[in-house]
Amino acid sequence: MVATAPSLKEQVITTLNRSQANALVTFLNYKKYHWLTFGPLFRDLHLLFEEQGGEVFAMVDELAERSLMLDGQPIADPATYLPTATVTASTGKLSVKEMIAEAIANHETIITEMHQDADIATEAGDIGTADLYTRLVQVHQKHRWFLKEFLAKGDGLVS
Repeated sequence: MVATAPSLKEQVITTLNRSQANALVTFLNYKKYHWLTFGPLFRDLHLLFEEQGGEVFAMVDELAERSLMLDGQPIADPATYLPTATVTASTGKLSVKEMIAEAIANHETIITEMHQDADIATEAGDIGTADLYTRLVQVHQKHRWFLKEFLAKGDGLVS
């Protein structure tokens, strides 16, 4: 039997599942950073990680429901999240600077993929999914911006 290339609709659902997995892994990373942050900017970072994590967590449901709207199947098994995600799950003890850098790198991955995924959705004639990606990428860009500001000055407050 010869395998056929996935349809554009199937490709869109695949992108939604990856984005859903990325959102949950990113949320879990944010919880780690929230719990383990320390130093002179503790309060600011503790609250920022909580706020940004909550915004990312809300995306999990939006992405899963969009997949269902397209007659797709969202990720439902917890064991499927890590192998589907393309962002890095945080491991080990990190400095605050490493936490921020890791979060920025994950946002970079998500932003790049969402730009590509919006193009796939547009090619498939799925303006709803393209719009979802356009809206969500703006949230990730804002998160990246806020995080980059902590590293911008190099004033030694983030160790």
